Amino acid sequence: QVQLVESGGGLVQPGGSLRLSCAASGIIFSIYTMGWYRRAPGKQRELVATITNGGSTDYVDSVKGRFTISRDNAKNTIYLQMNSLKPEDTAVYYCHASRKYDYWGQGTQVTVPS
Repeated sequence: QVQLVESGGGLVQPGGSLRLSCAASGIIFSIYTMGWYRRAPGKQRELVATITNGGSTDYVDSVKGRFTISRDNAKNTIYLQMNSLKPEDTAVYYCHASRKYDYWGQGTQVTVPS
């Protein structure tokens, strides 16, 4: 049974930081491309960042220079370090694993009040 469990969300003031974590089980973690998506209220789900099994990263333009995705294959975990948070970053953040099949976490809420 595949599980992706996110943690680390919360309420943070503008300009603050949070680090999200996603612990994976039930997959050969090291071969998966992993990513973070988010869904803001009233908006479609958006890809935020990805990291390949080789460690290559990519980001949506709106978070470049502020967010950093990383992975620890020994812990089957990915992270999203979010700095200089803005109200427009408010969303539910979802962990995603992709290879032959796609898997999703349950999401963690990030709220940055305006």
